[in-house]
Amino acid sequence: MADAPTAADSPGVVVFPPLLYGSCLVAGLGLHWWWPVATGIPWLPRMVVAGVALLVAAALGLGGERALHGAGTNVRPDLPTTAVVTSGVYRLTRNPLYLALLHLYAALALFSDSLWPFALWIVLLPVLVKGIVEREERYLERKFGAPYVAYKARVRRWF
Repeated sequence: MADAPTAADSPGVVVFPPLLYGSCLVAGLGLHWWWPVATGIPWLPRMVVAGVALLVAAALGLGGERALHGAGTNVRPDLPTTAVVTSGVYRLTRNPLYLALLHLYAALALFSDSLWPFALWIVLLPVLVKGIVEREERYLERKFGAPYVAYKARVRRWF
């Protein structure tokens, strides 16, 4: 879509979001292999919740990507944003792709019956909010001004 970003036309996120989620998940599953700590949730309820989380992740992820592509803007946060997207799943949340990754992460942790990935949310969530989401929000406010501020006032960050 777009050429390589310039420093001025990029939110400057501290880490590529899938890398953040993937690193925390792999570290959590590695800790589980080394020192297993189960969730304590019985198999059937755990599988049902994990399955629902997987479906929510798919709906949010596909809906978010579809809306971004439909608006002609980049999906990757390290590339310039060309439009404020307010349609589709973006009417419900400003961050459907990050919510999708959180649901996928939770589903995989539940499928593996491991508490360690959830413990690593102590690392994941502050980096996500401070190092990615808030940087993106400042970037979008600088780039789009009043239309983005109005969108932000209308739609919650998460749900």
